[in-house]
Amino acid sequence: MEARLERAMQKRQVLFFCVFMGVSLVRAKQLQYFVAEETEKGAFLGNLQKDLGLGLRELSARGARIVSDENTQFLLLSPFTGELILNGKLDREELCGSEEPCVLSFQVLLENPFQIYPAALHVKDINDHSPVFLDKKILLKISESTTPGATFLLERAQDSDVGTNSLSNYTISPNGHFHIQVHDGGEGTVFPELVLDQMLDREEVPEFTLTLTAFDGGSPPRSGTVQVQILVLDINDNSPEFLQSIYKVQSPENTPVGSLVVAVSARDLDTGSYGQIAYTFFYATERILQTFQINSTSGNLYLKGKLNYEAIQTYSITLQAKDGGGLSGKCTVVVEVTDVNDNPPELLMSSLTSPIAENSPETVVAVFRIRDRDSGNNGKTTCSISHDLPFLLKPSVENFYTLVTEKPLDRESNPEYNITISVTDLGTPRLTTQHIITVQVSDINDNAPAFTQTSYTLFIQENNSPALHIGTISATDSDSGSNAHITYSLLPSQDPQLALTSLISINANNGQLFALRALDYEALKAFEFRVGAVDQGSPALSSQALVRVLVLDDNDNAPFMLYPLQNSSAPCTELLPRAAEPGYLVTKVVAVDHDSGQNAWLSFQLLKATEPGLFSLWAHNGEVRTTRLLSERDATKHRLLLMVKDNGEPPRSSSVTLHVLVVDGFSQPYLPLPEVAREPEHDEDAITLYLVIALASVSSLFLFSVLLFVGVRLCRRAREASLGGCPVPEGHFPGHLMDVSGTGTLSQSYQYEVCLTGGSGIASDFKFLKPVTPNFLTESAGREVE
Repeated sequence: MEARLERAMQKRQVLFFCVFMGVSLVRAKQLQYFVAEETEKGAFLGNLQKDLGLGLRELSARGARIVSDENTQFLLLSPFTGELILNGKLDREELCGSEEPCVLSFQVLLENPFQIYPAALHVKDINDHSPVFLDKKILLKISESTTPGATFLLERAQDSDVGTNSLSNYTISPNGHFHIQVHDGGEGTVFPELVLDQMLDREEVPEFTLTLTAFDGGSPPRSGTVQVQILVLDINDNSPEFLQSIYKVQSPENTPVGSLVVAVSARDLDTGSYGQIAYTFFYATERILQTFQINSTSGNLYLKGKLNYEAIQTYSITLQAKDGGGLSGKCTVVVEVTDVNDNPPELLMSSLTSPIAENSPETVVAVFRIRDRDSGNNGKTTCSISHDLPFLLKPSVENFYTLVTEKPLDRESNPEYNITISVTDLGTPRLTTQHIITVQVSDINDNAPAFTQTSYTLFIQENNSPALHIGTISATDSDSGSNAHITYSLLPSQDPQLALTSLISINANNGQLFALRALDYEALKAFEFRVGAVDQGSPALSSQALVRVLVLDDNDNAPFMLYPLQNSSAPCTELLPRAAEPGYLVTKVVAVDHDSGQNAWLSFQLLKATEPGLFSLWAHNGEVRTTRLLSERDATKHRLLLMVKDNGEPPRSSSVTLHVLVVDGFSQPYLPLPEVAREPEHDEDAITLYLVIALASVSSLFLFSVLLFVGVRLCRRAREASLGGCPVPEGHFPGHLMDVSGTGTLSQSYQYEVCLTGGSGIASDFKFLKPVTPNFLTESAGREVE
């Protein structure tokens, strides 16, 4: 922690050193301009570009501007030509009063890079004011005993001009008793003194009326006049005298109006009316008369108006004490106004940059100046902002501060900052001023679009209508404006076999997905692709999302009979031994459905039979079995109408006709064989192929068995004829037929020992003897029976 504070202090010392060096360099280049008061607006004062030694149009590129403490902008700067132009007529007397020289300070501010040049505009006085006497008449009372050479100080005229244009001379109308002598009062002021040339005689001339004329030094000179009335009095040999020639007092600027400032006192040794003293202002400007008043009897000087240290620090007031005989004495009251902390600091904004682009490096947000009209510690200020903001205050020259960004801003986390700048002086009590500035953060394209999901799964029913809306993808962008405007597109498929553009389209504006054509679940069960979202920023940013489309099955395929074959030209006929027991397996119906799920769940039903109740059809596996023993009355030919139905909505079905031929003397061993475990379905096309192969194999085996059976019968007949008895069959009947498809025709096989008997070479009977076990042991295959 201590090391961090030490580094911070070192950085601050380096910063102050750089600022000090910058101030030194800038002060060396102070600019001076001159203009006469009352000059017309638009007058050319100088060229800043040449005076600063800058290149062509560099002022404009660096954001040059004029900054001053005054509320009124007296000057205009053309940033393209560098010309400094007067913005209006100037009145030197209004701006500076009696102060000479009259200098208006201003600064030339260059923003990029930041630099300040102090400058001054000197307003030269012209003789635009005539001398003016405040009183319309001057009254003097002079004793007739006054000796020649006596002088009488007269009220002087006022002239707002300064220098050579101010008051320079006085004259009085010609007469034989008085002349004017001009007295230098110092600091460029002159007073008229009336000098008595010869003795007065009240009885001869009791009164004189003269004209006093004041002239300034302008070219041409201006003048003002006032009447001087002189009354000749009887002898008054003592003039009033003040106890002090100069009174010095201090008065705080917040002294209440009506307060006593100072009490002056004069004495007169005469008696009667000659010893009565009246106190008056001898010479007072209009400002003094507005600020102070004197009690003519007591000599107390009171405050008439408010004092303002920032306007006037010192008042010099000349008072006179006049007795009843016309004699007077004078004193000077010097009132020093002391400063109090009555002016809060002021913040003068020079420039403000808003909005500021996010992610930009250190940027100057504002340039401002702090001013406090108080003096001493009352005029010293400190400036600060809140510490939780990403901004820094950097002091510059001439009480200027720059507000800069401390780090890149992020519009998405905070699009606007309200910065409160607090300025506090060091007076007692301390006064604080707060100035709030709002800084907008402009957007740059620093955020890519983000999908609401990393992947989307959409479902669509097969056999859909073209241009069907199947779903919507959505992405958001934290940026604003065009940087947040998103367009959607399909990205090229990675599967070359998938014609994506013929299957799916996307609305570029809102991300809606549409199926361009009807889909077939049996041909395409699912597919996936990627979509892209691109904003309109520069450079554009993008993102991707995976979309999976699952095609839902519709019950659009009826079950298909694999066995018995649905071929009317070659009807399927099954052989049934008349001695078959109940539950005898006649055949097995095999069917497939290209749909999936419950749409492919098949159930079997016996719709119609020649002999009702003789046959049954198992609903789940399609096995056709006998329900009872066959009798002699049962027909030898039976016709069954079978139906297979799926579990779809609505359900679909197929039917087939099965012919069953009852055979006497035909035997087929009933040997249950273990069921072969069904292989898992990998692909329905492959299953169909396997079923066809299985059906062909079963049919071939069945045909081979029939041929073998006929051959054996013929061989036995031949042997019977030769042996005259029942032949013993050699070998055994194959008993290993089984279901190879999982839904085949025969799931079990049977083998019996039989014997044929008859006469005249014609078989008259075909009887079952006993079943042969599936072990097929080598033994006699037939026995003779009667």
